[in-house]
Amino acid sequence: MTINTKKLVTTALVASIYATLTLALGAISYGPVQFRISEIMVLLPFIKKDYIWGLTIGCFLANIIGPYGVPDIIFGTTATFLSVYAVYLTSKIMNGKKFALLVASVWPTVINAIIIGIMLNIFFGVPFVLAVMQVGFGQFVVITILGVPLYKSLEGKYFKILKNTF
Repeated sequence: MTINTKKLVTTALVASIYATLTLALGAISYGPVQFRISEIMVLLPFIKKDYIWGLTIGCFLANIIGPYGVPDIIFGTTATFLSVYAVYLTSKIMNGKKFALLVASVWPTVINAIIIGIMLNIFFGVPFVLAVMQVGFGQFVVITILGVPLYKSLEGKYFKILKNTF
């Protein structure tokens, strides 16, 4: 298998896992307070930059089918792209620092809270501050409280595989 084929397959796999998890758990994946379990995956770019596109495409696919339509396709996908890129940049800037993963895990919370908060306010009439708090809470619980410990528990065993997938 060539490098480009591996990248394509891995990107498709990450996108499909993200979209499937989001849609399968739709009752908790959408709404002002979202607990998208798939968002744990936004920590993957901390390992390797190549996961950014799979996560962005996965979010795009989940939002096409999701209940918020075009606004979520545009705002949600943009928020995910910016979030996973910020996770990647944090891994590079804070390379090897003790709290780098924790700092990286906060970016998706902040970015999604603001962007999705704006979307919920403009298109669905949710008060901005309330929307920011609700989205931020769900993101923080899933990514920082659940995702960081999961990441740390898997780090030693499986991350060599994830680093060498491309």
